[in-house]
Amino acid sequence: MENTAVKTALVTGASRGIGAAIAKKLAARGFMVIINYGHSSAAAEEVKNQIEQAGGQAVLMQGDVSSGDDVDRMFKDIKKTWGKLDVLVNNAGINRDTLLVRMKEDQWDAVLSTDLKSVFFTTKAAASLMMRQRSGSIINIASVVGITGNAGQANYAAAKAGVIGFTKSAAKELAARGIRVNAIAPGFIETDMTDAIPEKIREGMLETIPLRRGGKAEDVANAVAFLASDDAGYITGQVLKVDGGMVM
Repeated sequence: MENTAVKTALVTGASRGIGAAIAKKLAARGFMVIINYGHSSAAAEEVKNQIEQAGGQAVLMQGDVSSGDDVDRMFKDIKKTWGKLDVLVNNAGINRDTLLVRMKEDQWDAVLSTDLKSVFFTTKAAASLMMRQRSGSIINIASVVGITGNAGQANYAAAKAGVIGFTKSAAKELAARGIRVNAIAPGFIETDMTDAIPEKIREGMLETIPLRRGGKAEDVANAVAFLASDDAGYITGQVLKVDGGMVM
């Protein structure tokens, strides 16, 4: 049975890090949050529990968003259960860093598939639902690396630059139907992924940030909550950098 009264938000890759923070923030803002995860069921369950303990609503939805078949299945379930989708946050992503001359084809393909192709699949599916309701907000998590490039991340930078170009094109196509499409480009955000960076390199990176600190996952989540809200009703096709001033 459709429940069209509740506001719904799908967050991909929401079992940890930035995705988990986004899911919690949107739940705190009153959304029924659909927590998508690929393999980390225990971590996703923990995010759901934390949301519910805080008084929010969340459900789990397993699926590999780089698979068109999985995305089709997910959106059939969304349509059957809620009949609509108000917000899509494309957060799922991986990195396989290495210098270009050492990069293997499978490292290139894995990153482009998870970080870019998935955005095509989910946005296309979400647009079909949102066009019927003539409203919706799609928020793609890119990276400042997609703007500046970065040594050792040719695959990741290419994918995130692709997300930015895709965002602008989708925004132009979907605006007439009341659908806003924006991107957020985080800078150096403290996550499990950045914890592995050697201390000396971390210090050097922080020196390039005018605010002289790394960002938190919650900083990105706050930006997502704004773009998902009616307060951002006249904003589309934009790339909001959340980077402490690293890239100006």
